[in-house]
Amino acid sequence: MQVLEQKFSWYAVPEDIKRLLVLAAESWEDRTLSEQYINQALEIDNATNNDSVDVLVTAYRYFFYKNSNDLALKMARRVINKVINSEHLPDRWEELKPILLDRKEDPAIRLYLNAYTASGFMLARLGEPELAKEIANKVKEVDNRNEFGASLVLDILTRPPEEEDE
Repeated sequence: MQVLEQKFSWYAVPEDIKRLLVLAAESWEDRTLSEQYINQALEIDNATNNDSVDVLVTAYRYFFYKNSNDLALKMARRVINKVINSEHLPDRWEELKPILLDRKEDPAIRLYLNAYTASGFMLARLGEPELAKEIANKVKEVDNRNEFGASLVLDILTRPPEEEDE
């Protein structure tokens, strides 16, 4: 366990959760087993009222790469809501946009923008292209350096179908 503590010392989650997340990664090829570890980590995190951003982001990435789109979207939304609550962000875009523009270098706001873009991507995967475009357009309004991937999502969703070869 000491090696685990040293290897992931930057990862600010309790050791029991960290161990489960490492086990999930190590058993990646066995989807049933790795998903059990992820879900156990989420249950412990939730039971202790931590709702750790690190655990939620790890779960989002896990479900994203396993193509569990509903679960990835659920985790991304939990991250978004966590940032909204901790930063006291308004609901209305007209009020939120100037805050995002002013604070987009702030780690919490960057996390929000990443998770918001990710939620748009997941919505596109789930067959909700109009909602995905709406989210991508909003992120693009505050992302002049294209750091959060909204332009890529829009490009994918608005690209005209290629003509079929004869």
